Amino acid sequence: MRAASLPTRQMLAYGALGYPLAFAALPLYVHVPQLYADSVGLPLALVGAVLLLTRFADALIDPLLGQWSDRLGNRRRLIAIALPQLGLGLAALLAPPANGGVGGTGSLAWLVLTLALTFIGFSLAAINYHAWGAEIGENPHERVRVTAAREIFALGGVVVAAALPSLLASDAATALRYLGWLFVPILAVAALATFAGAPPAAVPAGDTASRLPLSAVFDDPRFGRLLLVLAVGGIASAIPATLVLFFIADVLQLQEWQGLFLVIYFVCGGLALPGWVALARRHGKVRAWMASMVLAIGSFVWAFLLDAGAGIAFGLICAASGAALGAELALPPALLADLLADLRTAGRRAGRAAAGAGAYFGGWNFVTKFNLALAAGIALPLVALGGYKVGAGDTAAPQGLLALAAIYALLPAAIKVISLLLLWRWRHQFEGKPT
Repeated sequence: MRAASLPTRQMLAYGALGYPLAFAALPLYVHVPQLYADSVGLPLALVGAVLLLTRFADALIDPLLGQWSDRLGNRRRLIAIALPQLGLGLAALLAPPANGGVGGTGSLAWLVLTLALTFIGFSLAAINYHAWGAEIGENPHERVRVTAAREIFALGGVVVAAALPSLLASDAATALRYLGWLFVPILAVAALATFAGAPPAAVPAGDTASRLPLSAVFDDPRFGRLLLVLAVGGIASAIPATLVLFFIADVLQLQEWQGLFLVIYFVCGGLALPGWVALARRHGKVRAWMASMVLAIGSFVWAFLLDAGAGIAFGLICAASGAALGAELALPPALLADLLADLRTAGRRAGRAAAGAGAYFGGWNFVTKFNLALAAGIALPLVALGGYKVGAGDTAAPQGLLALAAIYALLPAAIKVISLLLLWRWRHQFEGKPT
């Protein structure tokens, strides 16, 4: 049995794998729509529909993967199985064939198959990696430190993934192909660091909890409410993530600044993370999370007011919304880890099993990915319906650019307000003080 205080080196070793997983997520969720709509030439609405269906199917299997992972119980082995699939799948996804086939059917098939391969590998790895982190921490402060360490590495991975394309090649499609190839050795090095130095779980997986029905995950009303807040707020974050490159290129007309804006966003998220951890320790995770939501809402509204060429103002918006991202990444999973610890304690006292962490994070990932699916499936067709055309730039119809700006900024702000109100209503539930 290890000491109660987790050594920093072990905490950092655990966090290392967060780097390539986040590195993969940026092109997977941000660059793929533009790559296949602009460079490959598939219709924007079709790309949105494919992303909706594949992401939704991916989300549906996550609770099952989580329960299956709890049953097998070996987090490290399952992650090791998933990572080669993730590496090969992403490299193929970012290197679509030059000849798309008749009517683009070859490119469409390539998109669907490589998305499926990448999503399954990513899901299996992420569920077990996050469940492992929830099983490491032995007290609330240690759990938020573990989560923060993981997310600091994750933000580092996203920053590098955001900056590299502009450095690798001037052509976006070529740069993303190189990015996919580079991802494979990065994944291998980080995985070795985590497997060699991360601590074992304080709570073993694979016990009688793995035989509980999946519905047991949703029996606790606190978990259901936390998921609802996550779902509503996550949609508000996923819509801008889907549209940000289009907004920068055609509303701001600053396509050459895309990499810089993304770097500012994620660097500020990482820099703000220690501050959110300190704020959470002093005032509670829920209040810190609410403060980040207020900051995000203000950023969204400001973005809608920008005109073409407003690079400095958008850079400040990226800094503010990126700071809010730090809290969104670290605090909700830490709240879930606290909830799981409460459930395990209550289960031991009552002499009954609680569902495993893998099942909970499978449900958590379902909601997160459903948000991304819904964002792509709704936002892309909506902007197309509003008259926006990809790559139109300064020749675009004003109503199309207005629709893009409104859906990118105002719609997420309105949704985030709903999430904030829900979090305020149930704040005592998440703080472990039922009303």
